[in-house]
Parts: sequence; structure tokens; C-alpha cells
Amino acid sequence: MAARQRLAAVAVVALLTSGLSGCGGGGETSATPSGSPSLSTASPSTASPSAQAKPTDRSPHGVLLSAQLAMQTARRAKVSYRLGPDAGSGPLFWQPKTALQIKRSTPAEAEQLIVVDTVAYQGGDAATAARQGGRHWERFTVPPDADGHKEVPYAGLIDLLNPVEALTAATAEGTDPVFVGEEKFEDSTVEHYRVATTAEKYAAAQAQLTAARRDGLRAALSPGGSASLTLDLWLNDKDQLVRLQRTGTGDSGRQDDSVLYTDLAGALLSAQAPAESDTVDTGVRTVSPLAR
Repeated sequence: MAARQRLAAVAVVALLTSGLSGCGGGGETSATPSGSPSLSTASPSTASPSAQAKPTDRSPHGVLLSAQLAMQTARRAKVSYRLGPDAGSGPLFWQPKTALQIKRSTPAEAEQLIVVDTVAYQGGDAATAARQGGRHWERFTVPPDADGHKEVPYAGLIDLLNPVEALTAATAEGTDPVFVGEEKFEDSTVEHYRVATTAEKYAAAQAQLTAARRDGLRAALSPGGSASLTLDLWLNDKDQLVRLQRTGTGDSGRQDDSVLYTDLAGALLSAQAPAESDTVDTGVRTVSPLAR
């Protein structure tokens, strides 16, 4: 992994500065795609920052800046996660619009969850069909904020899964990342980095999010009033984040989240809204920013 292309650090930092304002939140998107909402991978119509760009600064902080750019460029991945008692897997898009299609592996209100921009669908199971006269999916939106801005449903879950947000927190001012070492992960060798931070600093670093979403993220990352938070990040040879772990301990609770990121190398991923004929519109529904 030592033989890597190296480009000027200034160019990478400039790309990060200009490009990260649209990352991670998804809350700034304004319209659901016409017709049946969906999001899928496609060849970009304009040139995007090269995922091969690496800073000459290969300090831990420099490497994590490179990872931030690499994940911004990737735009999507398949995630497999465990967030406290909740676990599931499926495709996540964090740019240019937010989309998520999760199948849960632990008991929850609904077996599956789909979010496409500002519209959500949940269900996909027999219990939903029995409750809704044979239709398997419930469609809903969430109330706009005080400024009339349409929020992304289940934003709390998306913010905990978004890799760009994690790397933004890991490279925020005042952090001091350390290189733990090279480790075997599945069939490859990865680099392990560790960052000590707090839930307050993690949330505050997300300048692209609304204040309400930052507040929700802060609360989700500090069970029991946890004052400290440790981020463990594993990167592949392209500086892409392949595993994230967050741990912290409070007076009455413990933070212990784990997310795996796969299918980062151009695999076809999609988040597709269910058929209208199998959907019941349940209107506007309040979803807690902490909802997972």
C-alpha cells in the first residue's frame, strides 16, 4: 500500500473545500424526481474529482482528508450496520440526493425502509399488507421545518450511516488522528486510523446540516450523556472508508455503532420506490430526528 500516486495537497484541500458543502445532508435537495421516485448509479455527465487524487501529506490527518474526498466522489455504497439494537443492510446514496433502501435484520416497526429524497416508504411485509388492505407499503413525508424547508425522512438514521459525515468529524479542527496500523480485512489489507472526539464536536462539524439535524445527531451519539467518542476508521488502498466504528461511554449508556461499506467500485446500486398500486399514501408523519 506504500506505492501510491501522490498529487499536491493544495489541490485536494481545494476540492474538499469547494465540494463538501453538498455532501451528507441531503436536506438541501428540494424536489422528488418526477414519476416513481428512484435513484440509481449512472455514468456522471460531468467530470468529478478523481478518486485517485492523493495528497503528498500522508500524515494521519492528510490520509483522512484524502478519504473524505474519495467518499465524496464515490457518492454511494452498500451499507451493513449495527446501531445499538438496530441492524440492517442495503444501498445508501449520500450525493447528489439522499436515498436509502434498507432491509432490517432485527425486529422493527417495518421490515423494510425506503427513502428517496423527501419521501419515505416503509413496510414490504405481510403485517403491513394485512393492515392496509393488501398493499405492502406506506408512503409518507415529514413536516417542513420553520423555514418551509422539506426535510429528509429518517434523517437521524442517514446521518449515522453517512461516511462523509464521519470523515468530516474525523478531520475537524482540533482532532488528532493516529495511525493504528495495517490489518487484514476480508481478503485485503486495510489501514486503521483512530480519532478521539466528542458527540458535540462530531455534530458541530456538520455545517451542511440544519441545526435540528445537528442537535439530533449530537443526542444520538451521546447516550447517557457520553462526553467522549472514539472513531475507528479502516481505509482500503484507494483511501475509501470500508469500516467505521464509533464507541463511547456515558453515565447511563454506551455508544457502540458499526458500519461496513461495500460495492464502492462502480457496482450498480439503486433505491427504487415501490409500485403505486402496492402503496398507500399516509400523508405527513412526524419522524423523530433520532429515528433509526
